[in-house]
Amino acid sequence: MKTIFNYPAEVIIALTEAIKGKKQFYTWLTDNNYEHLAQFSLAVSNDRKAFNWLLSHAPQYAAFDQAIDNDTEAKIWLKNNGFGFDIILADACIGNPDAIAWLAKNGFDLFIYLAKTIKNDIDARDKYKRMF
Repeated sequence: MKTIFNYPAEVIIALTEAIKGKKQFYTWLTDNNYEHLAQFSLAVSNDRKAFNWLLSHAPQYAAFDQAIDNDTEAKIWLKNNGFGFDIILADACIGNPDAIAWLAKNGFDLFIYLAKTIKNDIDARDKYKRMF
């Protein structure tokens, strides 16, 4: 199973832009055999169909999706399956300053960009939930 850490910069950028809702980047991911990342970009916004697809085809991304919602069980699964970097990234996605500092200290600026994009998506989703 491949961790998000192992992808080239262009793929992480495409994922980040797909999460922002830019369809051309979602299409690029699917056209270039990154269907799991395309589905993850939808799952981040609570697309249950995409999340279920991840459960069947790329469980590490389903666990990562749950970890960005601070799900302890998902973080345990990631740890037990060798996805330690994904736990740090998930913590950065929820605004954990220690995780963000670790990414910065280790030169992972692109992952900070991804984490901030996911955090913005989570914050927007939570704001919408509070409106009703």
